[in-house]
Amino acid sequence: MNATNGLHIRLTLARPDFELQVDLALPSTGISVLFGPSGSGKTSLLRCVAGLERPTVGRVSVGGELWQDDATGVFRPPWTRDLGYVFQEASLFAHLDVQGNVEFGLQRARRTGSAAALARAIDLLGIGPLMHRSPTHLSGGERQRVAIARALATQPRLLLLDEPLAALDPARRQEILPWLEKMRDELHIPMLYVTHSAEELARLADFVVSLDAGKVKVAGPTHLVLSQTDSRIIVGDEAGVVLKATVAERDLPWHLAKVAFAGGVLWVRDTGMALGQSVRLRILARDVSLSVQAAQDSSIQNHIAGQIESIADDAHPSQALVRVRCGDSCVVSRVTRRALSALNLSQGTQVWVQVKSVAVMS
Repeated sequence: MNATNGLHIRLTLARPDFELQVDLALPSTGISVLFGPSGSGKTSLLRCVAGLERPTVGRVSVGGELWQDDATGVFRPPWTRDLGYVFQEASLFAHLDVQGNVEFGLQRARRTGSAAALARAIDLLGIGPLMHRSPTHLSGGERQRVAIARALATQPRLLLLDEPLAALDPARRQEILPWLEKMRDELHIPMLYVTHSAEELARLADFVVSLDAGKVKVAGPTHLVLSQTDSRIIVGDEAGVVLKATVAERDLPWHLAKVAFAGGVLWVRDTGMALGQSVRLRILARDVSLSVQAAQDSSIQNHIAGQIESIADDAHPSQALVRVRCGDSCVVSRVTRRALSALNLSQGTQVWVQVKSVAVMS
């Protein structure tokens, strides 16, 4: 990454139970997810970037613009940092309708194109029909979309989102996730997104930073981080990988679509996707089995040739996580230690990957 692009964060901040200490270079566009358990330092890092907390040592640069540099005495207060901040609660003004709430952001923007930016945010988040409603008559998901639009009205160079779905019930989370995906794909600014939800990470993240007790456990592109078996950030039933694919064929009679990725092809449910459309796939380790020979007369439709790259211990001693290289991609399978022994599986073994289920995330 070019030193003048993206988001660069280096800081040290003492907390009661740990010391937050990070040195990160993040992409200039897309969503970088800060992931980890409660109390790992995610929100503290976000607040330092916003200037709401001042670290012991710090340097924050956005697109080559210094917001903080203790070495040269630079510290821009929060109200001068070109950012938008979305909290867990929407915190809308009850005495204003939706239009009044989103236009409030324009008072801070005061720059050419603010009205156009607001209009785009309203369209991007689909809140046009809500403009004359009171916040008290909005669902939780609608309120968060309004809060995000208000933040985007300032035309920020950086958008910070602190667990924006944490206060929503499951149905409202599913309602707002597609809008966040659309925002990720259409906005060309960096976004820092705090969550401890594996589903939100899998659906939204372009880049992942896993924090534990204030330290970076692992950081990198989502598909690489999730396929690691030696430094896993998601354990249990939600462990798996994320792949980028393209719709290559539709089988209308059987309501299926063939998607191609850098390692083979998979059949998935056809949800009306267009040929050539880019999609994000999530394959859980529990839904992947391995065979040393091509399956015959099997109900499993997805079979991909691969080679075992590594075998790591799983949470329970009876099981292992096997990372398999398929072309330029990797998948992870959860198998029993007994099966490893019976099939004589080890690093370098050629196998057939059998994928029982694939989730199309977007």
